[in-house]
Amino acid sequence: MVTLETLNFDNSFSRLPDVFYSAVKPQPLKGARLVHFSPDAARLIDLPEAELLRPAFVDYLNGENPLPGAYPLSQVYAGHQFGHYVPQLGDGRAILLGEVINQQGERWDLQLKGAGLTPYSRMGDGRAVLRSTIREYLCSEAMAGLGIPTTRALCLLHSEEPVWREQLESAALLLRLSPTHIRFGHFEFFCHSGQHEALRQLTDYVIKTHFPALEGNDTPYLALFRWVVEKTAVLMADWMAIGWTHGVMNTDNMSILGLTIDYGPYAFMDEYHPDFIPNHSDTEGRYAYKMQPWIGQWNLGRLAAALTPLVPVEALKEALGGYEKIYWEAYTIKMLAKLGLSQATSGVTELITSLLTILHEHRVDYTVFFRQLCHFQPGGMNAAITSLFQDPARIDGWLADYTRVLEESGEPIGQAQARMKRVNPKYILRNHMAQQAIEQAEQGSFKEVERLHQLLQTPFDEQPGCESYAEPSPDWAKRIVISCSS
Repeated sequence: MVTLETLNFDNSFSRLPDVFYSAVKPQPLKGARLVHFSPDAARLIDLPEAELLRPAFVDYLNGENPLPGAYPLSQVYAGHQFGHYVPQLGDGRAILLGEVINQQGERWDLQLKGAGLTPYSRMGDGRAVLRSTIREYLCSEAMAGLGIPTTRALCLLHSEEPVWREQLESAALLLRLSPTHIRFGHFEFFCHSGQHEALRQLTDYVIKTHFPALEGNDTPYLALFRWVVEKTAVLMADWMAIGWTHGVMNTDNMSILGLTIDYGPYAFMDEYHPDFIPNHSDTEGRYAYKMQPWIGQWNLGRLAAALTPLVPVEALKEALGGYEKIYWEAYTIKMLAKLGLSQATSGVTELITSLLTILHEHRVDYTVFFRQLCHFQPGGMNAAITSLFQDPARIDGWLADYTRVLEESGEPIGQAQARMKRVNPKYILRNHMAQQAIEQAEQGSFKEVERLHQLLQTPFDEQPGCESYAEPSPDWAKRIVISCSS
């Protein structure tokens, strides 16, 4: 049995030259205690639940004692933030404890978020507050439940130690897992600071550690970029199809593995609105819902620019030129599945476009509509669907077109319904749900965190007794403000 003391550490990043990182130590929080953990995430590094309940677990994470085999460090990187290049960022409140290889041979970074000051904290305090930590903890595990590539969250620690944001709040620690936390901004830092040999070392490291199949490629750096283009395009399609908006798609928040990373002012849409902006700080709508595919492409352009010391410009341009095709193909496949279709037929693109227009015009809840569509009966009574619209006649016409497309597909309606239920969740982490969990946690109860964590592990399943969590958001939820400090 694996214990905390026998985790299989192989800290490959720490074996790179120290230009890539700074060795640091977690700074203990006063009275930190474990308030929740994810058994599913723990299994990724072979840890039994009993190990997480040992007092030593909190001591190790909180920096009271060094975790055997760990080599704590913080990584340096740069990034384009809201379109403007910042030459040095880095892990300002994150500390990579080390890399664990599980029994399946998978590599997992163990990264603490909120563990104290690092050389890259700039004007920050290196801490995370309970509010933002709960939001990341719940959403990263919710995205995993939805099947969307993401970093994972193993546990949440809380302390009464005060932290000042817009107001006085309490501190928290998150332990998150990822095969790597390397971002587009890592490459930007070494390119634009003129450290091109270090850039080559970083790229070689990424290929050797995470893409060993590319080592024998005639053009491994270009092959890596092509892979990142594809994975990023597919990730954008995932976000768009599920109705989720990141909120801060800076290049330092873009994973080289195509994972969802850095959960700040994110949100699942309630009413469908292409211009939806979850981040109160994004006054110009740069990172609005509809912008995500194109910001993904723009960010890849910044990664391409950072790779120009290693790859010819024209080759990078050609690889990036394939992004739109990959994105639209992936998005179309996902939207077809949401409609219960396995392949495109005549008029299906127009069917998708017209549906989104109607949902927007009638301010219909995106998630609720698609879940109700799972029960659609051609030629039958579909009041649960039509009642979502102010003018039911408007959707009646669309449903008639939808019926025709279903008939042309030749698939039994039961198969279509089953396909839809696998991709149209009944439960998502709505802002008001997270807010209620946060407010209760701030009063000392983590029961709602537990309830939501359990609910969102299986978001596609019917869960008796949880029907209220599948309802549209109440009107008061529209007043919730999420900013970068969230």
